[in-house]
Amino acid sequence: MDDSNRSSRDAWGLTPWHGTTIIGVKRDGRTVVAGDGQVSMGNTVMKPNARKVRRIGKDGAVVAGFAGATADAFTLFERLEKKLEQYSGQLMRAAVELAKDWRTDKYLRNLEALMIVADKDVLLVLTGNGDVLEPEGGIAAIGSGGNYALAAAKALADYEANPEKIARRAMQVAADVCVFTNDRVTLESVGD
Repeated sequence: MDDSNRSSRDAWGLTPWHGTTIIGVKRDGRTVVAGDGQVSMGNTVMKPNARKVRRIGKDGAVVAGFAGATADAFTLFERLEKKLEQYSGQLMRAAVELAKDWRTDKYLRNLEALMIVADKDVLLVLTGNGDVLEPEGGIAAIGSGGNYALAAAKALADYEANPEKIARRAMQVAADVCVFTNDRVTLESVGD
């Protein structure tokens, strides 16, 4: 592994992600999670319309988006759904318990994905390091275009109150800058 990848890997404890952008924006009792549709293999677009954001849990009360290996993300979605069922839909508790398992379980520890999850009360970023992060300012982004979307959303947040408008515009900025992100956005929301 070359040194440029090593610093990114060491910072998150995970393989650097290429090929997606997911953003979550929480504002005024409503939370939106949006993701692009591009699946890349190396420098080739394999699929332009993947669905990386979905509803999970009882009655779809939780929205989740992933960056990373698809099979790993589906495994994590399933595990999170089981935790939500076990803890009566309490997202924070379910997320903490999933993060514990993800960090300590021999099988789960090898999964390569990041997740943004949200319900009507909380927006979280989950990592394989056992992190359950609640972002300051109610904006979080992951994936190869995540920093572009995050910067755009933070700039827009001072001028726009609607979380859907912020998320859509931030995704457009990321798609314009990141070659691993496209403008085919899937968006789910929870709350008011």
